[in-house]
Amino acid sequence: MNIRKTVARLAGVGATAAVALGLFSTGAANADTFVPLPGGEITKTLSDGTVVTVRLVGESALISPSMGSTPLHRNAWVSGSAQVELSGASTGKIYPGYVVGCQVNIGGGGVEGGIEGSVPLEEGGSASLGASTGGSLSLGPGQAARFYVLDIEKPDDYGNEDHSTNNKFKGTSGSVTWADTTIGLGGCAGYAQARAFVTVKVETDNVMSTVTLWGQPFSLG
Repeated sequence: MNIRKTVARLAGVGATAAVALGLFSTGAANADTFVPLPGGEITKTLSDGTVVTVRLVGESALISPSMGSTPLHRNAWVSGSAQVELSGASTGKIYPGYVVGCQVNIGGGGVEGGIEGSVPLEEGGSASLGASTGGSLSLGPGQAARFYVLDIEKPDDYGNEDHSTNNKFKGTSGSVTWADTTIGLGGCAGYAQARAFVTVKVETDNVMSTVTLWGQPFSLG
């Protein structure tokens, strides 16, 4: 399976890149399909009156036939930018990631919840979504999993190497951008989907809250 290293770039709020639908390959049989995605936006007013707006912009996916040339393997490279705006000063953490499902409908919308929650699945029941970093997944029919885009190395309180799946921010805004993050799926003989999510944990002087924005599901084949 062709696995690319995740590249995450922390940045300020930037302009959304224009995207177009196209094919990128020298052979039609092995064409990579570029899929522009609409992203999304959600606004939530916290109990202390703070207004939190979360946006997913510049979202796209490049769907590629597997190097293994079997229906059990799928590859995609995804890009996007998560942006957060608040009406008052606070601190927060941005957790961008993706949910991937095998023969499971992950299209339920407008769901908010914590990082360790589950996604409403309209077919095949609900699936346990253990979170991890990295997009190399093995799923069977009716299974779904989520992974985080960020894997930031930093020392812990004792100076040892630690890894973070979030981007911290202070003030009234924050953002994180990722490019060509790999989704490598193996073991799924049926249809497969993926869907971006952005979870933001906000802490003001008076309240702590979590807001989650879901992107549009897209097919992995």
